[in-house]
Amino acid sequence: MSKRILITGAGSGFGKGAALQLASNGHNVIAAVHYPPQKTQLLIEAEQRGIALDVIVLDITNEAQRRAAFKHEIDVLINNAGVIEGGPAAEIPLENVRHNYEVNVFGTLAMIQGFVPQMAKRGKGKIVTVTSTVGLMTVPTVSVYASTKHALESLLEGLKVELQGSGIEICSVLPGAYQTGFNDRAEDTMATWFNPETTTLPVSVMEDVARLMANQLDPQQQIDDLVRVAEEENSKFRNVCPPEMEPFIKMLQERSWTVKGDEQLWVNPLDAG
Repeated sequence: MSKRILITGAGSGFGKGAALQLASNGHNVIAAVHYPPQKTQLLIEAEQRGIALDVIVLDITNEAQRRAAFKHEIDVLINNAGVIEGGPAAEIPLENVRHNYEVNVFGTLAMIQGFVPQMAKRGKGKIVTVTSTVGLMTVPTVSVYASTKHALESLLEGLKVELQGSGIEICSVLPGAYQTGFNDRAEDTMATWFNPETTTLPVSVMEDVARLMANQLDPQQQIDDLVRVAEEENSKFRNVCPPEMEPFIKMLQERSWTVKGDEQLWVNPLDAG
């Protein structure tokens, strides 16, 4: 059955891929992009594919643009928009931290608050929020970004309980390290302030994270999974992709209860076996 779906962050990566695929599958998709040029580019691509797609410009931190978006009647909200700020937590400028929270946490929550009333009134709706596998664990050098995703996972747990009986389904999608270009931007955000000569971050940790980023996965797997969650009924609350990451995440969470002193908490997934 065709659904009315609004997806944020549809100008690139998972959002763009999912928007095009959902529209191709016959859904009425409102693809929200951050910048006007992305709207032009996405409309051209949709036309080339013979896909009907409604594209709007939406910065989720912009109240006026959010209000305009809330006028749409939708069945499914996909919160995909987000940004990443890289760098060690002991050194990253607080303005970068605030920016990461403003978009990922406050902007996303504002979108949820704006669409919950109409869904509750109808007694039916679905809110899918793209968090990250680092919403359940923490990768060094992106711990601030990870903390925003931890915050979202906590908010979603609360929403699931608080909206019980409303007919609104709440679930999260947790991507691993996929090659969309998004993860690589973390290093770009460090360019104006990070000093490798004075940092307390061990070189070995930087090298380990670089090795992980050099082995990112094909994003089509996550796009397909995001489409699945948007289309299906009665989704799992948490949807990790790739699913093989679940045991590793649980192992790392358990490890945090036992490590002491100067023992290493971080384990690279590439070395987990």
